Amino acid sequence: MLALSQLNLNFQFKQSNALYDIPLLYAMLCLLGVGFVMVTSASMPVAERLFNNPYHITIRHAAFLCMGFVLFWISTSAPMTWWKRCNPYLLLFGLGLLVLVLLIGREVNGSKRWIPVGPVGIQAAELAKLFFFSYIAGYLVRKREEVQENLKGFAKPIAVFSVYAFLILMQPDLGTVVVMFVTTVGLLFLAGAKLWQFFALILTGVLLVVLLIIFEPYRMARVVGFLEPWDDPFGKGYQLVQSLMAYGQGGWFGQGLGNSVQKLQYLPEAHNDFIFAVIAEELGFVGVVSIILLLGTLVFRALLIGQKALKANKEYEGYFALAIGIWFAFQTMVNIGASAGILPTKGLTLPFVSYGGSSLLVMIVAAGVLQRVDFETKMASKQATSRSGARGGKR
Repeated sequence: MLALSQLNLNFQFKQSNALYDIPLLYAMLCLLGVGFVMVTSASMPVAERLFNNPYHITIRHAAFLCMGFVLFWISTSAPMTWWKRCNPYLLLFGLGLLVLVLLIGREVNGSKRWIPVGPVGIQAAELAKLFFFSYIAGYLVRKREEVQENLKGFAKPIAVFSVYAFLILMQPDLGTVVVMFVTTVGLLFLAGAKLWQFFALILTGVLLVVLLIIFEPYRMARVVGFLEPWDDPFGKGYQLVQSLMAYGQGGWFGQGLGNSVQKLQYLPEAHNDFIFAVIAEELGFVGVVSIILLLGTLVFRALLIGQKALKANKEYEGYFALAIGIWFAFQTMVNIGASAGILPTKGLTLPFVSYGGSSLLVMIVAAGVLQRVDFETKMASKQATSRSGARGGKR
């Protein structure tokens, strides 16, 4: 008993002195693992039909995971001073990618979102999203007083966002624009923007989204299908009806891994945007709650890392971490809400779970940035403690 208690104390001591965020790392690895298993389960019927190989999509997903682990190592190794110094150039690079995809992008289902690079396609909006959040974090450090005191400081990042939003809407990709808008508004609020500016921006954003939906027939069809999917179960409401049937068949413990009926080419995008419906059908309520808890842990740790960085006077790192946390939270909410019929379909992946090369890789890089922020914050506090201890010893 004494040996066991000593081992427990040693484990707790090591965990408290870890230079990286252990819960964040475990949550990410668990989600990636579950994602790999569920992508394999959900994609086999469609891979068999399209490529005559049931493991085609699984092999590609495994290749993206391998690339992701390399990028995770690079992003945890890169100092945050590099991101801070390069964020204006990264913003321009993201802008260039958004222009390039409109010129040479590969069109899929009526959208030009991918720049072809050999056998893969780079989704420009995913990279641009991360670079934009880095820029906003840097801007809030440089112009925080302007943001808090006058409209000019508040309007500048919105102007940059508007340029990005226009180019992304040209693809078109309203979902990414909404995610960027919500994250930007959340960061400006946390930076101390005045409440009237905050609410005016929200109302303006909501009005513009409503107008974009009204004047674009396919978006209006999605909203109508989302509100009354059973009115046209074989047309506009088909995808949502199939998703809801998957939820209904799941029960408490699901049909069992691999036993989904809806993935048998009934539910479109079963391994991508609607993978959560397959999880609900195969793993049931217990599986759904487990995934939500893992995603909640990821978001909570991201926000906590950002808060600790701000307290340690690392403003750029703190705002960047908070932006990543808000991004993960909102994209999770939209993906799950769309598959459950709570929100219109937006074509956003479930973080770390869905199949999707660019989205998966960029989110892994973002998780690496969070680990780097946590590492540098802990190192700074350790150095401050050692300096104060040294001064106390001299006295």
